[in-house]
Amino acid sequence: MNAAQIQLDVIIPTQTKYLDLIGCIGERLGHGLDQFSGDREALAYHLNLVLTEATANAIKHANDSKPEETVRISIVIHDDELNIKVFDHGQGFDLEAVPAPDFNNPKENGMGIYFIKTLMDSVTYTRQGDCNVLEIKKRLV
Repeated sequence: MNAAQIQLDVIIPTQTKYLDLIGCIGERLGHGLDQFSGDREALAYHLNLVLTEATANAIKHANDSKPEETVRISIVIHDDELNIKVFDHGQGFDLEAVPAPDFNNPKENGMGIYFIKTLMDSVTYTRQGDCNVLEIKKRLV
């Protein structure tokens, strides 16, 4: 993929059976980003993990009690940056208040956010209109 800008929007029901699809989209994008100057195999794995975790969090924490809701994932690829936004309709949370996970207790919450923050360059969580938006950015060059 070597275009100035590519945008992909996916809207899924709040059901975890779609997580594999979302992860596969991330993986395929990572493999195809010719402008990425690093290890594309690692990027593909990281995007699979990040997209799966971000979407799982939106399903589990934001919309779990409302199965009729949807999660929207927007991926925009510019020449030098990958921008992912995950939109949900839940009550929201304070991104900075999520504690670092206890790696001796893998069932503890916060593991997904930890991986997202560790693997990507920028992570923010804001309220935009009637949606919460987890915005994740990765520099490509």
